[in-house]
Amino acid sequence: MVPSLEYNTERNHLNIPEYGRHIQKLVEHCKELKTKEERNRMATAIVGVMGNLNPHLRDVADFQHKLWDQLFIIADFDLDVDSPYPMPDKELLAAAPERMPYPQKRPKYRFYGNNIQNMINVALSWEKGEKREALTFIIANHMKKSFLNWNKDSVDDNVIFKHLFEMSGGEINLAAKDEDLLDSKSLIHRTIGRRDHSTNPRRNNNNKRHYKSNNRNHKRSR
Repeated sequence: MVPSLEYNTERNHLNIPEYGRHIQKLVEHCKELKTKEERNRMATAIVGVMGNLNPHLRDVADFQHKLWDQLFIIADFDLDVDSPYPMPDKELLAAAPERMPYPQKRPKYRFYGNNIQNMINVALSWEKGEKREALTFIIANHMKKSFLNWNKDSVDDNVIFKHLFEMSGGEINLAAKDEDLLDSKSLIHRTIGRRDHSTNPRRNNNNKRHYKSNNRNHKRSR
């Protein structure tokens, strides 16, 4: 049995694991030195070693200040040395950050997503005319595709027109227009076709073999 063998369960907790166990032991040894002069010299040397471990941060503003703060954190704020910077507040560092406000949007038709509502708002900000009408039909077709992806294989255009009328606050009424949206099968076929073309390795290999055979025939013709 090796008497000097150390187990992780018997070692002290690493307050900053990025610096490793050796820096932790140096800091612990510095805390045990008897005179403050010795502790000051060793603390300065430890900060220099910590800086060498992060050479890409030497040009960062207040880099030395950050290193001294990390030294006190590794020492668990129990190190009596003369620091060029004030010791950081342990309670302030341990305090949880304030909760950030997060926008809670709960649309009535979740399968459309918030982007559709944003597009509708943009369309409403445009002046009425051909461009706005073309944009509204683009939005309606996109809504139809989203509806088909989440619900079923077909949907009546009047359902999409009704949803668009509600989401626009009654400002967009495509039901009064004598124009249909894209066919459901064509919308589904476009989505599936793009997905299969990018994820089907057999099809891609066939394309490569076809290209090689054409290239070979082209060389023979020369």
